[in-house]
Amino acid sequence: MEPKVNNFEFSEKPEIVVHETDILLIGGGMAACGCAYEADRWATEQGLRITMVDKAATDRSGAVAMGLSAINTYVGQENTPEDYVRYVRNDLMGIIREDLVYDVGRLVDDTVHLFEDWGLPIWKKDEEGHSIDGHTALRNDMISLREGGKPVRSGRWQIMINGESYKVVIAEAGKAALANNREKTGVEQNHFERVFIVKLLSDKNDPTKIAGAVGFSVREKKLYVFKCKTALLAAGGCVNVFKTRATGEGQGRAWFPVWNSGSTYAMAAEVGAELTMMENRFVPARFKDGYGPVGAWFLLFKAKATNAFGEDYQETNKEESRKLYGKYVDSMGTCMRNHLMIIDMKAGKGPIKIHTDVALQKLAETMTKKEIKHLEAEAWEDFLDMTITQAGVWAANNMEPEKVPSELMPSEPYLLGSHAGCAGLWTSGPGDFGPEEWHWGYNRMTTVNGLFTAGDGVGASGHKFSSGSNTEGRIVGKMMAAYCIDHKDESVEFAEDPEELAKEIFMPMETWGKFSGYTTDPNINPHYIRPAMLQQRLQKIMDEYVGGVGTWYMTSKYMLEEGFYYLDMLKEDSYHMCAENLHELLRAWENFHRILAGEAHARHIHFREETRYPGYYYRGDHLAIDDENWKCFVNSTYDKNTGEWNIFKRDYQQLVADIDKSEAKKVA
Repeated sequence: MEPKVNNFEFSEKPEIVVHETDILLIGGGMAACGCAYEADRWATEQGLRITMVDKAATDRSGAVAMGLSAINTYVGQENTPEDYVRYVRNDLMGIIREDLVYDVGRLVDDTVHLFEDWGLPIWKKDEEGHSIDGHTALRNDMISLREGGKPVRSGRWQIMINGESYKVVIAEAGKAALANNREKTGVEQNHFERVFIVKLLSDKNDPTKIAGAVGFSVREKKLYVFKCKTALLAAGGCVNVFKTRATGEGQGRAWFPVWNSGSTYAMAAEVGAELTMMENRFVPARFKDGYGPVGAWFLLFKAKATNAFGEDYQETNKEESRKLYGKYVDSMGTCMRNHLMIIDMKAGKGPIKIHTDVALQKLAETMTKKEIKHLEAEAWEDFLDMTITQAGVWAANNMEPEKVPSELMPSEPYLLGSHAGCAGLWTSGPGDFGPEEWHWGYNRMTTVNGLFTAGDGVGASGHKFSSGSNTEGRIVGKMMAAYCIDHKDESVEFAEDPEELAKEIFMPMETWGKFSGYTTDPNINPHYIRPAMLQQRLQKIMDEYVGGVGTWYMTSKYMLEEGFYYLDMLKEDSYHMCAENLHELLRAWENFHRILAGEAHARHIHFREETRYPGYYYRGDHLAIDDENWKCFVNSTYDKNTGEWNIFKRDYQQLVADIDKSEAKKVA
């Protein structure tokens, strides 16, 4: 196959647009919107320019795009930041950056109060203790959380909301902040939507410092080059790197947003940022085929799940699991609940069903028909807000969850740092809490000077969810303003030539233009591979060798090493991807990011010789948890010039004391 050279002989050369700013925000989700809001408060008066670049439309981008029916992190008066650290540490099998988690815990409530100030309807308890939905609470002018109002808890950390417009509410605050900055600094444009950032740019004179980013419009033939003093990388987690359970007509279904392509991890790795806990993944157990949320059913409606014999698999499989996982079985983190379910499914005791029908029938014993009707409506809204495909699956199968139980199934794996996972970047901590080596100047700055991250990007700090991600964005907004002020006399210069970047980034379109007529079927061509086909190959490799649904999440040293061989071949073939149009060009670059994020994940699993997260993945050659040798962080750096990974351990440090058993009973 002849080498690919792009001189724009067979495709249109893009217009190159160079935009200079001080603070660059890559992403438009909860974290980026929080950053925009807070940065405006600190940067605008200093004359600092803020620019947001979003691959989608900010009103509906990010993991909360469609809506959400609960805020999953709210400390409130009943808990403390230390309690929050214990909760996160417990769920993530004992290894977290406790300084980062504590930092979220002490600040997140202020963020939630802002959400309510901006108009988000939050459920409240009235004086008689009745639950009042958010819209009714607003109409009745019930007191706010900030003023002492009592939220409706659906769990220790979750509060109920009417969240069909959740992201829109948060986006409006972010966009208003950008508009204020635009007006005050006199820039013509500082909010770019439908622009996909694909590469970070380092400083020519200091490769350890960020200088900007480059990407392209998915609507116009334009290459955008952004020069900045500091950048936030908040492009979400990684979906569709593993083969999905939903295939064929349902292939687009996923629990996490399908547009999350691992860009945060891949682009950071390429500029030398240190990654942490990339071996971690999240495998949510959700309603089969629809991926719908189960939280409200378990926590609010108190539904129970059993195997086909009516047994509580969490109890019947405990003792056997304790042989491998010891005390972690009793702590019952999310991955352990998955593990106990998987045991029964592999033993032929499935299907696993959640008894939604029984839950509502029990509630009906203590509630009026009107109250039950309202509750059922809220249950349906839970899915229409978050995962409309679930309502579609129920309707298509003639199922009414209030009358019949529904099947549960663990999904394909996802890489993320904001939910029940902790993959991401190694970042500086707050400084006033935690060891000195975890703080190198600016809170949530990566090991690349001037490059910050938040939300799914911050590693070893899961369970922040939407409110915590926005909180981290706010932390970063203030820090980025401080960074700019501290480095006001410094300038940056690109190491890369924008003309050469244009050739590289638009290479897939040149490949299409040159070779698409070579065969009668444009999908079958010896000179290129289409992005959809390459993605299928990636998913097959990751599923079969890195422990996906096809192997019941099982892998080993030998399976992984075989997978590395095929990943290397795939990386070679990826440079022959074509793109018929801008949308397919987006898919091609998402694949580049997915491949690198997936490889980081596989290499970390290969390095950690234990099964730290049973139910998420298993090392068949090291099935047990090994605290003696592996209660530590696994970190890595990547050299884009050589393609080599450097993977190493960092010591775990416990900062918040365990709670004694007597106290645990009081707060359970």
